[in-house]
Amino acid sequence: MILPGLFCKTDAMCVLLSVSLCFLGYLVCLKLIYNTWTRRWPSSSGCVLHSPGQDRSGVPRARTRDSLGEVRALLVTAHPDDECMFFAPAVLKLTASKATVRLLCLSSGNYYNQGARRKQELLGSCAVLGIPAHQVTIIENKELQDDPKAEWSIALTAPLILKHITTYSINLVLTFDEGGVSGHTNHIAIYKALSHLAFVGRIPEDCQVLSLQTISILRKYLSFFEMPISWLLPSSFSCIIGPNEYKKAKEAMLHHRSQLVWFRRLYILFSRYMFINTFRAIPVEKTDVKFY
Repeated sequence: MILPGLFCKTDAMCVLLSVSLCFLGYLVCLKLIYNTWTRRWPSSSGCVLHSPGQDRSGVPRARTRDSLGEVRALLVTAHPDDECMFFAPAVLKLTASKATVRLLCLSSGNYYNQGARRKQELLGSCAVLGIPAHQVTIIENKELQDDPKAEWSIALTAPLILKHITTYSINLVLTFDEGGVSGHTNHIAIYKALSHLAFVGRIPEDCQVLSLQTISILRKYLSFFEMPISWLLPSSFSCIIGPNEYKKAKEAMLHHRSQLVWFRRLYILFSRYMFINTFRAIPVEKTDVKFY
């Protein structure tokens, strides 16, 4: 006679074994995707540009795998800590590949009257990410305050960004998309400014503009387990970092001590943006558009 309890134990063991095998298979899948991603980035760095009509070769569009030293990238952010909270994978990959990366931060993050301290924290974070202090510009303007309720004017932000692009012959711009990743109005304002410049044909022909994709909150907090989803979905430019680079991203974030409340410490552990960046290209008009 077979006891019912024996069936229960056997079923539980089968379920546990099945779950363990599925998890192991998922880990193998993560490893394979990471290795593939790594092979396709210049100098085996783990980043790849792919969009319709292009091969997966590098950035910007006209560049080849071996020419990232010619890339002059501009990261446009709204506040100190944006550069590491959201863009660390891309910045680390670009700087490791000898690209020149500049940062234009449109405010000092003075929402709680901590602007002076946050500027110093930003410089410390950038040093970890590979951006020297002389390539960091922080805008102080009373019309560009760190405030989720503030609507930054395109007439003010667009010329500031364009001046940087032309002054430093930038050929790759990275910034937020229309969702701003976190929905912050200041983030979205930067996207609107760059979209305007692109639409009216003010972006130089050799310059590519990429916006960081906003994803669902579920995907956002899957950490590196989100990798297969990002791999399968289309993007124009994508980056993933490994354990050593994640340590740098975390170190950069820890420089922003004034912002390290409990939920940001959880963000460092669980946010997919600490490991993976995917971007979409903002279409750029080739000639100035005139309105009558």
